[in-house]
Amino acid sequence: MVVHDDARRYQRHLEALLGAPTAVGNRVDVLRNGDEIFPAMLEAIRAAERTVDLLTFIYWDGAIGRTFADALAERASGGVRVRVLLDALGARKMNRAWVSRMEAAGVRVEWFRPMTDPRVWRWNHRTHRKVLVCDETVAFTGGVGIADEWAGDARHAGEWRDTHFRVTGPAVEGLRAAFTGNWAETGQPDWDAGVDTFPIQAAVGDVDLLTVRGQAQAGWSDITTVVRTLLRLAERRVRMATAYFSPDPTTLRLMQQTAERGVEVQVLLPGPHADKRFVQVAGEDVYRPLLDSGVAIANFQPSMLHAKITLVDDVVACIGSANLNARTFAHDEEIVLVAFDAALAGVLDGHFVEDWARSEAIDLDRWRRRNPLQRGVEQIASAVSWFI
Repeated sequence: MVVHDDARRYQRHLEALLGAPTAVGNRVDVLRNGDEIFPAMLEAIRAAERTVDLLTFIYWDGAIGRTFADALAERASGGVRVRVLLDALGARKMNRAWVSRMEAAGVRVEWFRPMTDPRVWRWNHRTHRKVLVCDETVAFTGGVGIADEWAGDARHAGEWRDTHFRVTGPAVEGLRAAFTGNWAETGQPDWDAGVDTFPIQAAVGDVDLLTVRGQAQAGWSDITTVVRTLLRLAERRVRMATAYFSPDPTTLRLMQQTAERGVEVQVLLPGPHADKRFVQVAGEDVYRPLLDSGVAIANFQPSMLHAKITLVDDVVACIGSANLNARTFAHDEEIVLVAFDAALAGVLDGHFVEDWARSEAIDLDRWRRRNPLQRGVEQIASAVSWFI
């Protein structure tokens, strides 16, 4: 497929800045909300004949967690190599009986950076990645955790709004690497002779994908490079949806500059059902400068918005586990896919428009009149958010 000239510009900049090639010839299926995401993931697990690798930050108690544990255990008992990697902090609420059940069936379960590790400086650096790879040929990534909160179709407060990708083709290898890199840190071998076959990933579609892995370290992340590059290159429109929003000063200024040079910039954030009010308040500290610059901000009303999507100029789409906050930019292991494809961007753009219609825009005049106490709380929360 010949990539549109507009998309090619983004592709070449990101490849050069990240030192990573784009994987061509992929098929990508957009899965919106739990009603589409969970059945697709479970179908892939149940159909696996050789391997299943699951990496997740959140795995909580509930019906969905039990269903996944049963499916993983069934595959392991049937002779499939099943590996499950759980973040020790994010999955702390997981039912330990399910872990025992999976391990008894032959599932290899490991915990990423346990909180019992005496190297306490590692505790704040988590793996926030969400990756599922089955038979080395089909993979999933996006924002969804394994918990009942994501079930349904974002119709009310009990059904979170999120987006996932199902990927086949050469880009599967980048998602697999996101799993194995974290898996190897637990002390386990990253591949098994006689099980992993490293198949050549044939072209199965026409979507070009760049896989970007963020590292859990203080300082800089390739995710930061992606976000800032997309903002600097944007010519017509940037649409961003994120669950947790507290941009660093440089990214904040880039967002302002992007809007000030005439690019339409829209930011969609959680509203009344935000699951972390402290993080929401921290983000509110930067509403004023963004609004003053012409950035439009809206709060999603029906439920918790957990999707992480950036759309640029109708030709580029970025989706994955990364938020626009301090944890993503400086603390967590993340994974995103950047798609250079107008058709795929169009699907996600349609979803964004629908979500925006179910949101409440922030009015600049009203925001200017908020009380001084609220402003003070926002400033404190914003300052603290970069250290937690």
